[in-house]
Amino acid sequence: MSKRPTLDIAIEPLKEAISVIKKNAKYRTTIHSDQGWHYQHNSWVKTLKKHGIFQSMSRKENCIDNSPMENFFGLLKQEMYYGEEKYLSLL
Repeated sequence: MSKRPTLDIAIEPLKEAISVIKKNAKYRTTIHSDQGWHYQHNSWVKTLKKHGIFQSMSRKENCIDNSPMENFFGLLKQEMYYGEEKYLSLL
């Protein structure tokens, strides 16, 4: 977890998942994501292709398949950072 988005937040879990998938894969592997910048990044796409994993993305403005995860992460961020933000006044 991180307070800001980085490519490592996406790539490192992908590498971990690939090591598990390769041991147990019997069928074609597909990873589904939204259209976030890190899922369109050249490193992400190349890693998937290198391991024969198909990439699937949500269509633009189609939140139905993404809303349960967005809700979860919204709650997670709220719980993690509640009361920790320091607001600076410009006055």
